[in-house]
Amino acid sequence: MALFKKRTVGKPGEWYYCLEHHKVEEGPDCPAKDRFGPYTSRQEAEHAMQTARERNLEWENDPRWHDASAGGPKDDD
Repeated sequence: MALFKKRTVGKPGEWYYCLEHHKVEEGPDCPAKDRFGPYTSRQEAEHAMQTARERNLEWENDPRWHDASAGGPKDDD
């Protein structure tokens, strides 16, 4: 008998997008490392990958995330 039961965190009524199975799940079916969420609706979870792409694009184009000291061109010219 195990001393600690491994439990997947989450509640029914919360929606997740499973990165391993590429599907929407209600409640915590897959481990947290394999999912995005929780989302408040199934529709929101269905668009998880699109939302992630849009956010990544915003962050890549945000000047606050680009350091000249990270090996990029400097503005001292």
